[in-house]
Amino acid sequence: SLTMAAATSELRVDQLPSDPLLHVLSYLGFRDLVHCSYVSRRLNELSKHNPLWKSLCSKHWLVSDVDRLQSGVSWFCLFKQYYRDLGRYIQYYPVLKRAWEQLKSFLQQKCPRMIASLKEGATEVELNDIEAQIGCRLPDDYRCSYRIHNGQKLVIPGLMGSMSLSNHYRSEVLLDVETAAGGFQQRKGMRRCLPLTFCFHTGLSQYMALEPAEGRRMFESFYPCPDQTAQDPSAIDMFITGSCFLEWFTTYVQNVVTGEYPIIRDQIFRYVHDKSCVATTGDITVSVSTSFLPELSSVHPPHFFFTYRIRIEMSSNASPEAACQLDSRYWKITTSDGNVEEVQGPGVVGEFPVMTPGKVHEYSSCTTFSTLSEYMEGHYTFHRLANKEEVFHVAIPRFHMVCPPFREPVVQTPRLDDHDDDGEYCDGDGDDFGDLRGINMAALEGAWCPRHI
Repeated sequence: SLTMAAATSELRVDQLPSDPLLHVLSYLGFRDLVHCSYVSRRLNELSKHNPLWKSLCSKHWLVSDVDRLQSGVSWFCLFKQYYRDLGRYIQYYPVLKRAWEQLKSFLQQKCPRMIASLKEGATEVELNDIEAQIGCRLPDDYRCSYRIHNGQKLVIPGLMGSMSLSNHYRSEVLLDVETAAGGFQQRKGMRRCLPLTFCFHTGLSQYMALEPAEGRRMFESFYPCPDQTAQDPSAIDMFITGSCFLEWFTTYVQNVVTGEYPIIRDQIFRYVHDKSCVATTGDITVSVSTSFLPELSSVHPPHFFFTYRIRIEMSSNASPEAACQLDSRYWKITTSDGNVEEVQGPGVVGEFPVMTPGKVHEYSSCTTFSTLSEYMEGHYTFHRLANKEEVFHVAIPRFHMVCPPFREPVVQTPRLDDHDDDGEYCDGDGDDFGDLRGINMAALEGAWCPRHI
C-alpha cells in the first residue's frame, strides 16, 4: 500500500510550478536548454523565458541591454542571431571580445591615435577566401579575433609594441589578414607559416605555424632566427612567443591593460618589470625593467640582446638638503656559467642626473651575453649638492635576464665549422632565406653598442 501511495504521489518535472522550474533551467547551458524545449509543450515555453537567454547572451556574446533594445528582438532571438553568425567561435568569442574591449578602453585613454588604426572585423566569406588562397586552415581562435578586428592599418606606432634604444628602433604592427596572407611562407625552413606582426624598421615578423612542420608545433607563434653558423641558409631557429593565438594575444593585452608594459611617448613599450627589482637607499629608490630584442639576437651563434630601463626616484618627502648628483656607476655581471664581470664608469649613458625631492630620472641601456641567462646588480655613487665631500652609494637591485624559450629545426644541417668532407651537402629545393638573414645581420650591425652603456 505504501508503494502504491508513493507511485500516485510522483510528480513529473514539467508539472512543477514555474518558479522552481525556471530556477532549475537557469543552471543549464544553451545546448541543454534547447534540448529541454523538445521534451514537452510546457518546457518548450519555459525554455524561451527571456531572463534565461539574457544571461546566456551576456555570458557568450557580452551583449548588453542597450544592444538588445537596438536589435528590437527578444533575448532568445538575439542569441540565435549571434549563434548563426559566430557559433563556431563560441568557446573563444567572450575571451577575445573582452580582451579587445579592454585593450580599446585602455588605448582610448593612453594611446588614442592607435584606436584609429584598428580595422573593422573581417567577414566569414573573407576568411574562407584567405584559407583558399593560402591552401591552409586558419585556427578558430585567430579567425574569431579577426571577426572582431581585422588587425591594424600599416601605420606607426604598432599595436604590438615598440622599443627604442640608442640608434635602434622597432614597432610591430598587428597585420590584417589580407596582408598576412601575402606574406604566407612556403619556402624551406618556414613552410606553412603566417606572419602575425611586421616591423617596418627591422623587417622582422612574428609568425604562426599553421602546420606542425620543420620542428614547429601547430599554431604556436615565434620569431624566426636564421642559424648563422649553418651551411644551409634555410636553417631557422625559433624564439617561441606563444602556444596558440588565444594565449599569445590575451597575454599581450593583459600586460598592456594592467600597466605591466609602460606607455612612453604614446607607444606601448614591451619592458617587463619584476616586482622584486626595486631597492631603496635612504630617500632614493631604484627599479629596473628589462626587454629581450629578438631582432638583435641569435641562437647560433649564441648572442642574446637585452635592453634594460632604470628608474631613479627621490622621495617627495625628502628634505631639500638631500639633493644630490650621480657621479658614477658600478656593475657586477654574473652569467649562468659562473663568469663574473665588473664594469664601472662615469655617469649613466653620458648623463649626470641631479636628484631633488620628487624628481624621477629614467634611462635605457643594453647588454649582450652568450649564455642562456645572466644577472646584474651594482650601485651608483652620488654626492650631496650642499656638500660635495659627502659621497654615498645607492644600491641597484639584482635583475635577471633570461633568454626566452627557443627551438631548433628538427633536421640539423651541417654548420660552417663542422668541416664535413663527404661532399653530400645539398640545399634542398633551392629556396633561399637570404633576405631575412640580411635583415638580421644589418640589424645586428646597425645597433652595435658598447657593453652596458
